Amino acid sequence: MTVPATEFSVDATGWLRGPGVRTLPSPHHDPRPPGTVVDLLVLHNISLPPGDFGGDHIAALFTGALEPSAHPFFASLIGVRVSAHFLVERTGRITQFVACQERAWHAGASSHRGRPRCNDFSIGVELEGTDFMPFAPVQYDALARLTAALRAVLPLAWACGHSDIAQERKTDPGPFFDWLRYSASNSLVRG
Repeated sequence: MTVPATEFSVDATGWLRGPGVRTLPSPHHDPRPPGTVVDLLVLHNISLPPGDFGGDHIAALFTGALEPSAHPFFASLIGVRVSAHFLVERTGRITQFVACQERAWHAGASSHRGRPRCNDFSIGVELEGTDFMPFAPVQYDALARLTAALRAVLPLAWACGHSDIAQERKTDPGPFFDWLRYSASNSLVRG
């Protein structure tokens, strides 16, 4: 697969620019440690409530505005402070929550190739989905364009799933994520 010509770019402040990109700044981030080299892209999946797609519940969670009374499942998320740099929805729309220079709170307790605290040196990308069904083709296209834009400004070398860096706790992006399709669009090393 050839990477489609990207109409996306990351500006000097770390925000993605391009058609249809939505920006919703999250309060759930902090500075990266000084001198950090951002060389890892971590892929996740998320749906809120679980298995439901569409709507703005994910954005509400990442911006600290999720209404616990909106669904019984949301009571389990009271007080959770989490974010990702990007969300790729089932429609292919990309929302950015945290600037690339900042540390988003997406990986939790994690380790990559012996380096702990993956949030320090990674970009977190959530794909709207579950462990139980394939992702939409348009999501792979958007993810390829996003990855190309990120690689133009960051020394990304690795791509992995949340399950790869937090094996005891996480299963995402899940067995239906097509790593071969994604790998064909970039030269990041999986693992």
